[in-house]
Amino acid sequence: METFVLFLMVGLLAQAVDGALGMAYGVISTSVLLALGVPPAMASASVHGAEVFTTAASASSHVAHRNVDWRLFLPLAAAGMIGGALGAYVLTGVDGDVIKPVIIVYLAAMGGWILWRARKRREPRATRPAWITAPLGLVGGLLDAIGGGGWGPTVSSTLMGAGQEARRVIGTVNSAEFLVTCTISATFVWALLTGRWSDVGALHDHAAAVGGLVVGGLIAAPFAGHIVKRVPQRALSLAVGGLLICLSLFQTAQLAGLIA
Repeated sequence: METFVLFLMVGLLAQAVDGALGMAYGVISTSVLLALGVPPAMASASVHGAEVFTTAASASSHVAHRNVDWRLFLPLAAAGMIGGALGAYVLTGVDGDVIKPVIIVYLAAMGGWILWRARKRREPRATRPAWITAPLGLVGGLLDAIGGGGWGPTVSSTLMGAGQEARRVIGTVNSAEFLVTCTISATFVWALLTGRWSDVGALHDHAAAVGGLVVGGLIAAPFAGHIVKRVPQRALSLAVGGLLICLSLFQTAQLAGLIA
């Protein structure tokens, strides 16, 4: 019960941040699971299993509050599903820690870029043509599956760094994440059933943690659309940039052995 309550709080806080900033649920949840000794593939599979429920609730909230740009949604979701399936396939056969340094450098660079842009008020501009976001979705889905979280930091930060309206970016990216998450979870199940993922371990040992992530995330997810609609764009941009810098510093400390 203590494990369930702990991860309920983790899931609630992580989803509240994710719903408002368009990122962090997967990264925060995966980091906590890895800190407890859960293998990377199992951590990613567990988090994405939880995200099937939380992203559905979050997407519904954003759609209801009209935060979704459907012109960008389709190419992002389609490419993200392809990248996510590929990433899950790779992770079940290769050590996912190999790509961590690349993700850390990218997070730090995008965080700094967004903070620099947030110094002055800029008018949002549309991405033309919309299909140009497809490669971004492909990379985001790939990194999300391999790293256990990376869709938001990759896609949201890049679109906001390009000058997109924060509210629309977060709503669109969070909504597309539902389809990407379902695809990644389905690929993990396929890898398990076909025997490709033989080192799955005793998943039931972590059932309380996964359950807590689901329940906590579901509590916070319905408020995502309201939060992002009310918070000023500049404040959101500063928060996103600061979050990315903090995440990159934290993961760097982990790799350096400064944090267990």
